[in-house]
Amino acid sequence: MSCGRLHVKIKRVCARKRSRDVFKTHLNSVRKQGRGGGREAGSTPCLPSRRSSSTMAEHRAVEDCSDSEDLFGDYDSILGDTSILAKLEEAEQHERLRSENLQSFRTQQLTADPMPQSPKGPLIDSVFHELEDKAFDDLPTSQLQFQEQIQDQAKKSKPQVQSKTSTPSHTEAAVETNFEDGSRKHSKARRSVADLLKKTMLGNAATPVGVSRTALLKEAVVSEEISVAMQAMENISAETPDLGPFFGLPSKVKELMHKLRGIQKLYDWQEACLNLECVQQRRNLIYSLPTSGGKTLVAEILILRELLCRRKDCLFILPYISLVQEKVRGLATFGLELDFMVEEYAGSKGKFPPVKRRNKRSLYIATIEKAHSLVNSLIESSRLNHLGLLVVDELHMLGDGSRGAVIEMTLAKVQYMSKATQIIGMSATLGNIQDLQTFLGAENYTNDFRPVQLKEHVKLNDTIYEVDLKEENCFRFSRMLNYKYSSSMQKIDPDHIIALVTEVIPLHSCLVFCPTKKNCENVAGMICKYLKEDFLQHREAEKAVLLQELKASGNGSMCPVLRRTVPYGVAYHHSGLTAEERKLVEEAYSRGVLCLLACTSTLAAGINLPARRVILRSPYVAMDFLKRSQYKQMVGRAGRAGIDTIGESILILQEKDRSMAKELVCAPMESCYSNLMQDDGKGILSLILSLIGLNISSSLQQVEQFLRGTLLFVQQQQLCVERSLWDTVQRCVATLREKELITITGTHSPSLQVTRLGRAAYKGSVDLSYCSVLYKDLLKGLEGLQLSSHLHLVYLVTPYNLVPQCNPDWMVYFRQFTLLSASEQKMSAAAGVPESFVAQKAAGQTVNKSVDLVAVKRMYLALVLFSLLRDTDVWAVADRFQLTRGFVQTLLSSASAFCCCVLHFTEELEELWPFKALLLELSRCLSYCVKAELIPLMEVTGVLEFRAKQLYNAGYRTLSHLANADPAVLCRTLEHLYQKQANLMVASAKMLLNEKAAALQEEVDELLTLPADLPAQQH
Repeated sequence: MSCGRLHVKIKRVCARKRSRDVFKTHLNSVRKQGRGGGREAGSTPCLPSRRSSSTMAEHRAVEDCSDSEDLFGDYDSILGDTSILAKLEEAEQHERLRSENLQSFRTQQLTADPMPQSPKGPLIDSVFHELEDKAFDDLPTSQLQFQEQIQDQAKKSKPQVQSKTSTPSHTEAAVETNFEDGSRKHSKARRSVADLLKKTMLGNAATPVGVSRTALLKEAVVSEEISVAMQAMENISAETPDLGPFFGLPSKVKELMHKLRGIQKLYDWQEACLNLECVQQRRNLIYSLPTSGGKTLVAEILILRELLCRRKDCLFILPYISLVQEKVRGLATFGLELDFMVEEYAGSKGKFPPVKRRNKRSLYIATIEKAHSLVNSLIESSRLNHLGLLVVDELHMLGDGSRGAVIEMTLAKVQYMSKATQIIGMSATLGNIQDLQTFLGAENYTNDFRPVQLKEHVKLNDTIYEVDLKEENCFRFSRMLNYKYSSSMQKIDPDHIIALVTEVIPLHSCLVFCPTKKNCENVAGMICKYLKEDFLQHREAEKAVLLQELKASGNGSMCPVLRRTVPYGVAYHHSGLTAEERKLVEEAYSRGVLCLLACTSTLAAGINLPARRVILRSPYVAMDFLKRSQYKQMVGRAGRAGIDTIGESILILQEKDRSMAKELVCAPMESCYSNLMQDDGKGILSLILSLIGLNISSSLQQVEQFLRGTLLFVQQQQLCVERSLWDTVQRCVATLREKELITITGTHSPSLQVTRLGRAAYKGSVDLSYCSVLYKDLLKGLEGLQLSSHLHLVYLVTPYNLVPQCNPDWMVYFRQFTLLSASEQKMSAAAGVPESFVAQKAAGQTVNKSVDLVAVKRMYLALVLFSLLRDTDVWAVADRFQLTRGFVQTLLSSASAFCCCVLHFTEELEELWPFKALLLELSRCLSYCVKAELIPLMEVTGVLEFRAKQLYNAGYRTLSHLANADPAVLCRTLEHLYQKQANLMVASAKMLLNEKAAALQEEVDELLTLPADLPAQQH
């Protein structure tokens, strides 16, 4: 055995990792335990050609690193390796064969050499020679100090001998006795190496007093390493198993982070947050940091740990569809590499309840509204316990109107129904974070870290002041603005925006936040009017490509403002852009093709687009003065991590706003309050209805008990001033009864039950204000359902909430009305919109006949949607109806989402059965609004119409085609497609294909599974 090297790896999995330089395990020969002689450092060597290393396992050296670094190389799981005992058994068998050939040589050595050999013979001695000691240089510091003391004592007490062979500090008589005993046993069966090692692993409680302290120390090292390995095996089946060195995750996760995100090391605050005791023990946590501090990465690591280690599903709630789609694309590759599903719940996407998977875990990435519906479906199907982790981004949106109420309902239900589900909230800094902690039973971690230093400034006239809270008036003089303006420029740009932006562009990026959408377009145009010709030459070819893409995305149409500003590297960004325009502008800005965006405040809350300098054109959003949270969100975009060393913001002020601006930049953060009581208690009404419908509560007392777990209950002293919470509950129950959404039976202990209409309302997530109206409209529609075209169905799913924003152009209305067929006009009249009324309004005549204006405006919006389904061209339809293309796209996406709600609504009402099949197909049409052949490609997250056409024309016509495509080939085949975009697109296609295939497989497995309640078979 001494001629080869025995490699045995003990892999550790331990929640409490310790920093070491090298991990090696050493074993002592049996002689060192006092049971016989043995070789030490100066022992007679084996044959020179057979000399081998004495380490049990030789690992590559690793650095002293933190939990975020890879301590164990390619380690994944202790279960994936052969056990140490099995490897030693194999080594023993190999050595036994070799020893037979060396028997005669050993016999001659025994007679010739006056020094005795090991009583265990060549087999045991040779095997353990492989496990001898080397220097203890690689031990931990605490053990090294002890080892040095032992060595010093050993040198003083070491006996002097004549022979070249050194012996342990035992008596010669003991050695001779052991040799004689060993000689008598030499012919007997030798003890198994595995048995000896097992005995070593169990400890040395019976070790004789004569054993050297060096031997005891080394034996302690072995025992410690063995105990670590055993602890690792126990942890595999523990509540939170530790699968590797990257915060409990396999090394592969760290490699993916580096490969896909360029992340090599976490920030100190991220490591500290991930190592918090409450995180390790899976308690709820709220952590607050400034914008761009890296909050999302911590959440993603916790999600991966839940998916891979605990094998539980996760829900990630984001505020906007664009953020959901961006996150789905970003995590699709992780899902493919680490074998979990990434499912999108936004707009019309998402299945309720989700597909039940037996072998794979799912990460649901959802908007606020979709997440609430998802949680309801999991509760109803008794599967909420499968949800291990819920992460909420922008938790401070709890105080944001009706959407905040939906977040509160979702979190309260999860807390009440599943004690095992951990809740993690990411929030901006709040003034009353303690209320949120009480609501969620959570701990709070706060840090003011920013990867790039931020310097805040305000500009007043020609002077720039730095924000300094130490100053009496919060502003400290910084510099005078040095830029020569002509009289004409001064009139056009009195705020000196051109001077401020040209200090940084085109070499650096700049964001200019404007109070209105129209102001964004005006500012972009004004800046370009006075930029030098040099700006046209900067990245000229790439800007020409961007112009081509913008034109292609509009089917030949292009915004005149963008046509004029893009050559200068300038664009605007607001909700008036189409989805394709917005995506192209964002990607061009991220790559540096565009150096300046004039944008509204929505950009700060949406996708991350940082800049070297952020300019706030005014301290207003429309007519409202900025809130501190909005201000912080905007200026937080200043400073690009990894690119800039500093970020700066400049707030442009007028003298009249100076005092209010001082409060804005210096005041503490706003507080966050429950919105369940807003809009006449609309939120609490919906909550109580769903509690009764989901069988969470069936009495007033149970409803009250549930409400004790809400933010409203925590803040009832501030919010329930006019009426107590208990009175509010009773009033809401009475209102629900009046609306015929619930019934109350019994007198002494009334029982609450949901009606069919009530069940349809909460399952369809229909606003209770429109619930009865929707039901009546659908019933009325059934009486004369016109199916010769989509118009009647489109009218029934046109969102009620957009009606107030509609101001019809009556001439356009009449012109489009006359283009309808006779059956379509008849349907319109039946809905309450006769041709005569539209004609009179178009002629400017006074209409005496009473007409429902809500139905009239809703029909106008339905005509817009009807035209979109026929033409699939947003630009053409917007021009035809004299609307902005942004509004047309908003109408389309809202109608698509509302169609899904109506579909779920009708599924609960038998009398509306015809709509189930009809609305399913209509929902698909409204979701994509493209030709049918492009829909399979448009289902892939991030693939819009322009790209789908490119793929289709290049031969990639199905989901399978795209999922199996080579990203490099796609880049060569499609114009203006970058490698990163191709990688994300193919990964998203693969994830979607896997999701569909897995759903079909689950269905097959379900069909083939033997029913648990199968009646006993008679023989």
